Amino acid sequence: MKKFQIPLFYNSNIIDKIRRIRELQDPRKKDLSPSLIKIDGLHIYIGRHFGFCYGVKNAIEICYQTIQKYPNKRIFLLSQMIHNQAVNEDLLENGVSFIMDTHGNQLISWNNINKDDIVIIPAFGTSLEILEILKEKNINTEKFDTTCPFVEKVWNRLEQISRKGFTVVIYGTAQHEETRSTFSRAKKHGPSIIVENIKEVQALCNFMSGKESELNMKKIFKNKCSENFNFKKNLEKLGVVNQTTMLASDTKHIIDLFTDTLVLKHGEHNIQNYIANTRDTLCYATNENQESTLRLLQEEVDLAIIVGGYNSSNTTHLVELTSETTKNTYFINSAKKISQNNRIKHFDIVLKQEIITKQFLPKKKCKILLTSGASCPDILLENIILKLAAINNITIDQKEIVKDFEIRYQQ
Repeated sequence: MKKFQIPLFYNSNIIDKIRRIRELQDPRKKDLSPSLIKIDGLHIYIGRHFGFCYGVKNAIEICYQTIQKYPNKRIFLLSQMIHNQAVNEDLLENGVSFIMDTHGNQLISWNNINKDDIVIIPAFGTSLEILEILKEKNINTEKFDTTCPFVEKVWNRLEQISRKGFTVVIYGTAQHEETRSTFSRAKKHGPSIIVENIKEVQALCNFMSGKESELNMKKIFKNKCSENFNFKKNLEKLGVVNQTTMLASDTKHIIDLFTDTLVLKHGEHNIQNYIANTRDTLCYATNENQESTLRLLQEEVDLAIIVGGYNSSNTTHLVELTSETTKNTYFINSAKKISQNNRIKHFDIVLKQEIITKQFLPKKKCKILLTSGASCPDILLENIILKLAAINNITIDQKEIVKDFEIRYQQ
């Protein structure tokens, strides 16, 4: 796999060396068991797969190389490059400006951007409508397009199934940059509709079975289906593609629901004519991180810490998985959220706000699950490990931690 040039301040001595030890012993990544770091009474279980994925590394490399190569140019990002607060704040400090927020609301008028400016397309990609605006302004984005290749794979897949007469069903968050980009392309090729959750899928299945009204469908899917979408005609043949960061188990459930409904209507014979095989449209890193987290959950731990941007889809799904089995799950975006007096300020994904938990480390000796999303720098995990040790007044020797891990892992 390609080696990327990532700014050194995103790297972690502890995490990087443990990764290298694991890769030497298990180059094919078949062993999903966690990496155990022991710091006196603290036992920290780190997921086998976590942190920057291929697409994120590619985007970061292009951004920072652009900053270095064009010091006298104005540099813009269409929106947040990735959903990570630390990375986006650093880009802002380096003079990069965001044209839109994550929901597509304009922060900088297009009138203030001209052909001499550099506009970087984020890892999520962008819509055909935005590309047309850039083309009209004679802004060349070819060298500055950081769209993840796995997102582009989804675009290619939806075009293939659309050409075969299938309506494209996009499973994703309607306001997410990636889903907006994918929906833009799906609409170009044929009928398409966005489903955000299992409840909406069930509603569509009920309509297909004659149990829901078309009026209700139009209310539920307002602004989430292509122009002149015909619910009676366009739900006969379906192909599901993903926002690449969704839960794999949910994707399977969605396809199974549609398949079962279509089997009842048409029978099992030639069902492939009515539901396309599209189970390959999740990002590899999303799958690996979710599988690693499920393996982590086999360990008996006192608490879990999941690290990443609060608006990060793939990280939020890790929190959902962990919360099902680990009551004390804390979602944070920085070690700064952990106080020396054993308090943690963490994000509640139901309330959509940060809350504070006191005495979150239950005792001097405890077991902790630690992992992160695909847009999270390794240094954030290292800083959290240092903070956890500091709460227990433990001084860390990084070399000793790595040496101890290597000895135990090779036994």
